[in-house]
Parts: sequence; C-alpha cells; structure tokens
Amino acid sequence: MKNKIHGKKIFSIIFLLFALYQPPLGAQTLSPAAEVSIITFGPGREELYAAFGHSAIRVQDPLNGFDVAYNYGTFDFNQPHFYLNFARGYMIYMLSVEDFGRMQAYYRYYHRSITEQVLRLTPAQKQKVFDYLQHNARPENASYYYDYFYDNCATKIGDVFRLALADEFRFDSSFVDEPGLTIRTLTDRYTAAYFPWGKLGIDLCLGLPMDKQLSNMEYTFLPDYVFKAFAKASIKINGRWQPVVREVRQLYIPPESKEKKPWLTPHLVFWSFFVVIGLLSLYAYRRHKSLRWFDFIWFFTLGLLGVFLLLLWLATNHKAAAWNLNLLWAWPSHLVISFLLLKRKLPRWVNWYLLFTAIVGVILMLAWPWLPQALNTALIPLVLLTVMRSLFTIVQE
Repeated sequence: MKNKIHGKKIFSIIFLLFALYQPPLGAQTLSPAAEVSIITFGPGREELYAAFGHSAIRVQDPLNGFDVAYNYGTFDFNQPHFYLNFARGYMIYMLSVEDFGRMQAYYRYYHRSITEQVLRLTPAQKQKVFDYLQHNARPENASYYYDYFYDNCATKIGDVFRLALADEFRFDSSFVDEPGLTIRTLTDRYTAAYFPWGKLGIDLCLGLPMDKQLSNMEYTFLPDYVFKAFAKASIKINGRWQPVVREVRQLYIPPESKEKKPWLTPHLVFWSFFVVIGLLSLYAYRRHKSLRWFDFIWFFTLGLLGVFLLLLWLATNHKAAAWNLNLLWAWPSHLVISFLLLKRKLPRWVNWYLLFTAIVGVILMLAWPWLPQALNTALIPLVLLTVMRSLFTIVQE
C-alpha cells in the first residue's frame, strides 16, 4: 500500500512538471477541422483538493497537429514567496497549456471520469476563443489571484466564453436544480462522505461567507455546475440562438470504486475523547484530585485555535474566513487563562471567567441549529467538554 501511494505521488510530481511545459502550437489560425470543448474531470478520492473535480478547455486541430488543454488550475511552488503568499491568502494561480493526451492519462491513472462537451461554434467563434486563450496564456497574462469560490479554475471557464464571444454567447441560469443553496452546503456534498476531516477543517476555518446563499451562476465554482451551465448555454449563429453543446462524449468512465468511507471520523474521535475525559473528571472529583495539567493543555489548545482563527479573519486575505462563529467557543483569551489554571488556588475572577465560559457554551449548544453559520456537529463534544471542565474546576475550588 505504501509503495502504491509513493508511486502515485511521484506520478503527480512528474505530471506537474509536464503541466508547466507549454507545447508549441505552430500555426495561430485554426483549420476548419478544429474543435473546442469543455472537459469535466470527476471528483477524486486521493486528496481533498481532488474531491471537487476539475474543468479545462480543450482545443484540438488535427490538420495543424495539436491537441491541448487550457488549465486555469496550475500553480508554481517556485514562485517568489509562495508559502508566505499562500498563508496570507494571496494565492497566485496561472493558466497553463498542456498536452491533452498527458492530461487525460493523469486523470485515467486516478480513475476519475472524463466528460467532453464539444461546442457548436462557427470557425470565427472558435478562432476568437483560441485567440483569447493564447493571449491569456502568455507569461505576462497567465497569472491571477485565486479565490476558492469566486475566481477559480472552474469559474474561469465561463469567463473565457463571455469575454471572447461577448453577445454571441449566453448562459441560461435555470441550469440549477436546487437554487439558493450555500457554499458550505455544496462543498459538504463533495467532502462529507470520504473527507470528513477535510470537511471539519473547512467548517472550522471558514466563517459566515460560506453560508451566503448563492445566485445560480455562482454555483459554477464547482466543475459539475460548469458542465450543467454549458449544457443549457446558447450560441448565436447566423442570427439564431442554438444550444452551444453539439455533442457529449464520455472519454473515460472509471470502474466502480471499491474505496471504503473512513471509519475514524471526527464524531467518533471527539465523542470518545469526551467520554474518556468525563470519566476521568468524575474520578478526580470523587478522589479530590486535580486535572489542572489537562485543563492547561485543553484551554491552551483552544486559545491557540482562537488566535489562529482570528488571524485568518483579520490578518490574511482569506475572505471566506471572516466572521467565524467558531470564535464563540474557541476564545483567544483561553490562551492566557490556561497558565492560571496551573495554580493550586485560582484568583476569584478566573472562577467568574470559567462560569461565563460554561454559560456561553450552554447557550451555544441550545442555539446551534439556528446559528447563521452552520457549525460542524462534530465540534459539539468539544464545546461540551469545555463546559464540563469549566464547571468541574469551579466546583473543586
């Protein structure tokens, strides 16, 4: 199993190196045989980032001898200050031009579906799209500031056709079956089953902007909805509006997945942890013993988490991290209180602080279903644990 994982990582690295190579396209005028397509790659199970699928634009011209994919989902680890920019939320992605055969081989290797929507475009319209992509792929134009939900490798696909074809192309927003959903609801559908820890991380780090109801076109931050949007889009040819998709081709249908859902979920781990600490707390109370070292570690950890969430909100450009209601239970002030909890005799005001912590925790539990931010239910035992340890500490004083 380890060798298999190691081999996949090596394959991914090699593919990324090839992705940064832009094949020469030769002639800049497309032949009459050229086709422009939307490629939708299905969700993957190998990494969290793969869970949402991927989109690209394919341009193939057999007479001019090229078949390439335009991929807006490329980033370069070697760009200046990459890790600092990533931490601050200034993620620079770029448009790369890749050999479609190699790209297709990569997704086949990971058993991810590949669907092609061949577009009904006139030669002039194909040329406009191609020219736009070629201009956009130049080194001086290729980079852009990436946003998880509003400017990513999927949303860019629609932008290309809107900008290149202007009033000759239009979307029909009725492609959405369930209008008015939130970003969090949609991302949950891709992460909850196979990436419960990834879902927890998203729910923990990203705040109220994730719970904004989306307009129909905003659904296209997900590749599956890019596919649906183009399925209902129209193109004007000879003064008449027609469906832009001429043909749908299934280039690869993966075998039925045998991968099992993870059993070690946040709910199992956190509720088990709560039960163990609850039993230890009862034992310590009856024996008149202290769990001050656990309380120190616990409140110190909560405080660190609170500081991290606050910095994500106020000190970075991660817009989706703003107004995070997880700060209602992960208080940065716990970082200071944790050191005072090591004392044998607590200052009186610390007891009042712990009582306030417990009261806020109980109110949060009661209000949980009605909060404007959908907090992850796996966090409930952690909030209850904070309430429990706050009360036990007060009672044992």
